[in-house]
Amino acid sequence: MSIINISKEEEFNNIIKDIKPSCILFSADWAEQCHQILEVFSELSTKHKGINFVNIVAEDFSNIALKNQIEAVPTVLFFQNGKTIDRIDGLDVHTLIVKCKNLVGESKESLEDRLKNLINRAKVMVFMKGAKDAPRCGFSKQLMTILNDTGVAFETFDILSDEDVRQGLKIYSDWPTYPQVYVKGELIGGLDIVKELVSSGELLTTLQG
Repeated sequence: MSIINISKEEEFNNIIKDIKPSCILFSADWAEQCHQILEVFSELSTKHKGINFVNIVAEDFSNIALKNQIEAVPTVLFFQNGKTIDRIDGLDVHTLIVKCKNLVGESKESLEDRLKNLINRAKVMVFMKGAKDAPRCGFSKQLMTILNDTGVAFETFDILSDEDVRQGLKIYSDWPTYPQVYVKGELIGGLDIVKELVSSGELLTTLQG
């Protein structure tokens, strides 16, 4: 996992709304302390895949910096679900490491809540390899073709982007393979079940709930 470098305000807004916690460094290229934190970010990102590690150049996004009360760099803010949950002003590597470790612990404890939130993100929710317009396995590609033909609105989640979700959902739903289709928070099944519903003429009714 690598550090996310913010290039647009929209990217920042999307990241802080993520159900995954985000560790965001407000930095400046000329500040040596910021480069030290980015080195730590690089190491932490390989250990804590459940956290987004983000770098934003404060001077390039003055509105965001002002809104988040950034008075000096480096400043690290921790976000989750659109809210600031913690901050570190200045260079304090030890505190950064401890806070990230604690954050991962809290994230694992709340994995069930994260899965529930994801499953209920849309009336029809699909967990698959890849995205709706770019499936990354044959089964997911077949499923997208079938669902698109129904005309029913649905959303997808790329399980390859989050190992915690990928493994946790197998246990949570007692369904070991992907893709997985949910309607109103209830598991319908995978590709084989969807094909059976197509054959019986029940797919559209099932998706419409």
